[in-house]
Amino acid sequence: MRAETEALAQDIRKSVALLRRHLNWEEALRRLDELNAQSEDPNLWNDAAKAQALMRERTGLETGIGGVRSVERELDDLLGLIELADMEGDAAVAADADAQLLALKQRTGTMELETLLSGEADSFDSYIEVNSGAGGTEAQDWAEMLVRMYTRWAESHGYKTEYLEESAGEGAGIKSATMKVIGRNAYGWLKTESGVHRLVRISPFDANARRQTSFASVWVYPVVDDTIDIQINEGDCRIDTYRASGAGGQHVNKTDSAVRITHLPTNIVVACQTERSQHQNRARAWDMLRARMYEAELQRRDAERAATEATKSDIGWGHQIRSYVLQPYQMVKDLRTNVETSDTQGVLDGDLDQFMAASLAQRIEGHAD
Repeated sequence: MRAETEALAQDIRKSVALLRRHLNWEEALRRLDELNAQSEDPNLWNDAAKAQALMRERTGLETGIGGVRSVERELDDLLGLIELADMEGDAAVAADADAQLLALKQRTGTMELETLLSGEADSFDSYIEVNSGAGGTEAQDWAEMLVRMYTRWAESHGYKTEYLEESAGEGAGIKSATMKVIGRNAYGWLKTESGVHRLVRISPFDANARRQTSFASVWVYPVVDDTIDIQINEGDCRIDTYRASGAGGQHVNKTDSAVRITHLPTNIVVACQTERSQHQNRARAWDMLRARMYEAELQRRDAERAATEATKSDIGWGHQIRSYVLQPYQMVKDLRTNVETSDTQGVLDGDLDQFMAASLAQRIEGHAD
């Protein structure tokens, strides 16, 4: 076998060995069998919180074990295909298999990072709030571009998205929007995106085609379930109802039942307008407020999170985590990790993994700013 092929295969085997070690393989298999047996108990859902915790643990083990087994099978199949192609002199088949082998190596690298998503809320679904900042119509258009970017990222990872609230811009774009991303480890990945995002481009709204700088903030927090006990005094909250004023389309329902809840002691504000019923919107808004309060508790435990929260106070110069330059050159650069790419269109179409992976690795190593 060619040296480069063997080197790739060896790297993948090392990753698999690390994944098995992290899972504590034999114990993971035993525990999965135990959870499968418990999940068949007809009385399991008598205790919803316990059942949810069990199912979450089972899903995590199934995902980890299934992922390792899938990599092992694919590696064996590709090595067999490459060996056969080399024997028969079929360069095209060999090249295609080599490309798949490289993709497999990248996938196992991502899986290694995912094993490090061991934070208390990392496996949860996620909320994303996007707010336009300095820049007027430009910033509102930029905020809408960011919503599209995260939607594309979620779709590419097999996550589902739900739009919960949207406030239309005055001339274009949006003032704010909230969406829910549903899928395992959604919060673990997306939490690295909290902060201010800066765009530099030729303005499509300027007749003189001048270069403009715009800002928008992204705030990410986990969706919490009944296993997380968050106590909120309703007397500390102001509840407002209003007419939904989104831009329309399939993800915004124009109704008279939108609900906004303000937690007065912390000034945390959440809003939901996606449902037709005020009662349903109110219930969703309370869930969102519980999630925000939970995130606030996580921040208090983590000094780095507290620093990230501070960036939300001013959506402008000096607080950005990432810069997207479309003119006079093409470059997206993360200011925390220095990861950069000239494929600006790919990034705006949701290719964010390299930024998320680098930021996650930096956090785990304890070197985050």
